[in-house]
Amino acid sequence: MTRLDGKVALVTGATRGLGFAIAQGLAEAGATVVVSSRKEDACRTAAEAVTKATGVAAVPLALHVGQWDAIEPAVDRIHRELGGLDVLVNNAGIAPLSPTLEGVSEALFDKTMEVNLKGPFRLMAVVGARMAAAGGGSIVNISSIGAVRPSPPEAMYAASKSGLNALTMAFAQEYAPHVRVNCVMPGAFATDMAEAWDEDFVGKVVDRLPAGRLGRPDEVVGMVLHLAGDSAGYTTGAVIPVDGGRTAVY
Repeated sequence: MTRLDGKVALVTGATRGLGFAIAQGLAEAGATVVVSSRKEDACRTAAEAVTKATGVAAVPLALHVGQWDAIEPAVDRIHRELGGLDVLVNNAGIAPLSPTLEGVSEALFDKTMEVNLKGPFRLMAVVGARMAAAGGGSIVNISSIGAVRPSPPEAMYAASKSGLNALTMAFAQEYAPHVRVNCVMPGAFATDMAEAWDEDFVGKVVDRLPAGRLGRPDEVVGMVLHLAGDSAGYTTGAVIPVDGGRTAVY
């Protein structure tokens, strides 16, 4: 197992779903994890749960990644209170669906881009610069197979995630050679969000998967840990599907 003892990791969107699983996995590997999301109470609750499950103290941090001016002060606080930042996982995102593309409002379009694309851009810019100055670090973006297999109802979401894939490659060059930047594209996973899916929908999803089932959160965690750790030292600018083979099938 990858060990991250002595490292400090920030995970956005970490209070539920894959983000919470990633935060817990990083803590189990020994990292001090900053559990971040919009709501302070949710961050505190999730951080306490991570600490209880792993025995490693997690730190709550309320942060709305869609607010450009809030990002640098939050990163400064992490450096001030924890001594630095070694791993950034850009997981926060929203996934609104639209029955028709004509009916999409400008406000919803802008909100999707702010949270899914603008926020990760600014976080990578601020965190990456500090990592480079400190001599190293790892950034892992959480995208989606929607970026390469988009459907009309998820067009805004898919576009934002496709942009995140592109940013991954650009930032991998910007802060090379000391900062590695990679991207994971999850497919369908059995998270709390999937609990709302009806049996018919799940059946349609699984029918298209060579793996024949939904993914387990730990199966994304393992990839994130690998990319965060030294064993992935020669991997940067990569966009990696973890999707049960979905992108192998058109």
